[in-house]
Amino acid sequence: MTRDDINQPGPLAEITAAFERYEAALTSNDVAVLDELFLVDPKTIRYGIGENLYGHDEIAAFRAARPASGLERSLERTVITSYGSDFATAMTLFRRALGKIGRQSQTWAKIDGDWRIVAAHVSVIPETEDA
Repeated sequence: MTRDDINQPGPLAEITAAFERYEAALTSNDVAVLDELFLVDPKTIRYGIGENLYGHDEIAAFRAARPASGLERSLERTVITSYGSDFATAMTLFRRALGKIGRQSQTWAKIDGDWRIVAAHVSVIPETEDA
């Protein structure tokens, strides 16, 4: 891979669409789509604000039990980067509660022709002027 392989228009458009689909599913609590977008594999990991989830089964169980209200949020400083045609990252800041800012990072891989999240991390920190 060379620097020319970063953010090629085709893969970047694909992963951006996948990220936007994830965000729509998250804020509307479309659990079926959220489950679909995480790779079904025991090596898939999601570190959340209050949970550490190992494997698709734990991630799906968390989604199924999560309250369906209060999921609206606004995104800021979203950076989506594709590396070649099969690997990408998506990083964003989000706001829900006054005085706190959330951070979300996702690692995506194109597997069997479909973009899937293989690792994710979500955290919340106090808001600062440089956030």
